[in-house]
Amino acid sequence: MARRRRGRPIDGVLVVDKPAGITSNGCLQRAKNALYAAKAGHTGSLDPLATGVLPLCFGEATKLSRFLLDADKSYTSTFVLGVTTNTGDADGEQLSVDDASALTRAQVERALEQFRGEIEQIPSMYSAIKHKGKPLYKLAREGIEVERKPRRVTIHTLELLDFQPGRQARLDVSVSCSKGTYVRSLAEDLGQVLGCGAHVSALRRTGSGPFGLDQCVSLETIEALAEAREFDELNGLLLPVDSVLVDMPTVVLPQDSGYYIRQGQPVLAPNMPTAGFVRIVEDNGEFLGVGEIIDDGRLAPRRLMASPGSMKTAHL
Repeated sequence: MARRRRGRPIDGVLVVDKPAGITSNGCLQRAKNALYAAKAGHTGSLDPLATGVLPLCFGEATKLSRFLLDADKSYTSTFVLGVTTNTGDADGEQLSVDDASALTRAQVERALEQFRGEIEQIPSMYSAIKHKGKPLYKLAREGIEVERKPRRVTIHTLELLDFQPGRQARLDVSVSCSKGTYVRSLAEDLGQVLGCGAHVSALRRTGSGPFGLDQCVSLETIEALAEAREFDELNGLLLPVDSVLVDMPTVVLPQDSGYYIRQGQPVLAPNMPTAGFVRIVEDNGEFLGVGEIIDDGRLAPRRLMASPGSMKTAHL
């Protein structure tokens, strides 16, 4: 017999402004406890040093977390030139110190050019990537280093916002990138190109898929509302389940077609794309889930919501 989950069966997305100094899972657990939610998950780890946009999925929204994991991300970050650390960020132990005072803004601008577009990165040993089922950062803490294959990622934009020269010169950058991009690796690779080493001293995620800082709520606000037992306000912080898919094409089905989709059967519908994933909505405003256009042109269900009648879409 399956064990019953403790907590409320709530559905939706809560976009938290993750504070520095805690893990993404730590942030998730605090928010989950505050909302007394039965089921929740985050959508990709942020380093303890990092702050910013961390979408948390509750209830039925956890079925859609993969679409946020696969989404583009954006960041602002500060790189320190002339100092390397074993983790690639300011939380690690210093490995080397060099004099970066000869570097100019123009040299840094030229070096950044080669990191725009599709590039290869070797993930840090202090990343959450798993090797034989164990996160690399746990192996690194045990003094174990394993070979990591280069990964192809895309840097959509990389802009130098500010440059402060000195022995340990500092630069502020904004980055828009594909999933799987490590800003720490970007800093380290830039330091190698400049010949002085580098690490990340500050990192803030400004966007994750359709979510940005303007939708964020602080942990302090969430926990203060919970302590004051302002449950209506807490519930009001949750965005609709389908807010994850705001950038995805939408197919609106009549209710008879919606019935067959719920039974797991592909259907035909007017005005559908010719390929790819789509958001499925019934003409009564109910969000059904995610479907995919298959080879014969029909719409097949892929991730359906389990609460018929309760998932009103916010994006018709």
